[in-house]
Amino acid sequence: MNNLLFDFTVDKAQKTVFVNREFAADLSLVWDAFTKQEILDQWWAPKPWGSKTKVMDFKLGGRRFYAMVSPEGAEHWSLQQYTSISPKTNFKYLNSFADKDENPELPGSDWDLSFSEENGKTKVSIVIKNDSLERMEKMIEMGFQGGFTMTLNYLDELLATLSK
Repeated sequence: MNNLLFDFTVDKAQKTVFVNREFAADLSLVWDAFTKQEILDQWWAPKPWGSKTKVMDFKLGGRRFYAMVSPEGAEHWSLQQYTSISPKTNFKYLNSFADKDENPELPGSDWDLSFSEENGKTKVSIVIKNDSLERMEKMIEMGFQGGFTMTLNYLDELLATLSK
């Protein structure tokens, strides 16, 4: 790794996952990578899975409804409902697994993403609070840590090609 910060901490007592990751790209580009469908769909899934967004309405009260798609075509749907947006610094959403008809499987988790830039690097801090310990443990058992780490690494590679 090229000296970019990355840490992933699971706090079972708080039912919370903390992720901090630096990217060698400017803030606007990293923000767009998290908020624009055409970029998100290029990286928001651990390979060999892909990401397919059906609805993306990035605004307060809006939502993203998407599937992670396996190489065999199996779809795992999720719904993100945006609860707060402060352009280029922070956004929050309620994330829940869902069926293909957009019915959420509750409880979900609250995601809080903060963005800051220093010396040409952009730091993304993500706090994921789960409504229940059971949901968090299910997420971890499904390979969230390894998968999300891989996914953020794909974003790092993608940003290198987009910033040229």
